[in-house]
Amino acid sequence: MDSETPRVPRPGLPDATVARLAIYLGALNALHAEGATTISSGELAEAAGVNPAQLRKDLSHLGSYGTRGVGYDVAYLRFQLDQHIGSPEHWPVIIVGVGNLGRALVNHSGFSSRGFRVTALFDADPRLVGTQVEGHSIHALEDLESVLDDPAATIGVIATPPAAAQEVADRLVGAGVGCLLSFAAVGLRLPPSVTVRRVDLGSELQILAYHRQMSLADGITALVSDPHD
Repeated sequence: MDSETPRVPRPGLPDATVARLAIYLGALNALHAEGATTISSGELAEAAGVNPAQLRKDLSHLGSYGTRGVGYDVAYLRFQLDQHIGSPEHWPVIIVGVGNLGRALVNHSGFSSRGFRVTALFDADPRLVGTQVEGHSIHALEDLESVLDDPAATIGVIATPPAAAQEVADRLVGAGVGCLLSFAAVGLRLPPSVTVRRVDLGSELQILAYHRQMSLADGITALVSDPHD
């Protein structure tokens, strides 16, 4: 198959594998920007924060793109990963909720560096409607259906307070948006056909605090049990 022929994403990949593939793609994008042309599995694994065996196993789901003794061609592996996990340049992004978090997301370099395009902003506050953020006009949520060109190919980002998240999600799904990324710390009740990813920053901090607490406890235990201390 020609290297420029788009591939259809393979079904059935575990969520954890897809998440790591996205991390590998981010690392490859950074390496490409630095001018790197080839990279070994060990170097790529270190850049992505995984062990080399895990990286090779993940990439084996997609095919064999490495060369023994040489490693991976950075540009070619970037292209293949991009094709397998979604060809993001074809997916516009809309953000609902243009408070502090929403505004930060508009400026988030991780969108543009991976090809995602913020195409529209929405908010329920009439004082914000008609104003602009980074050249994007803020629309009223009621205008959602008329603003979206292709809702089936749009990713909706929910950056509202938790109390408004379900209503916003229902509105997005009703307009035909089938992929949602929610930053609201609340569960959403949606049809099984809708793909939802939830980012709960508070929970992530709690997880980090737990691991740090366990690490500190292990260090104290080691000091107490060391007969030479």
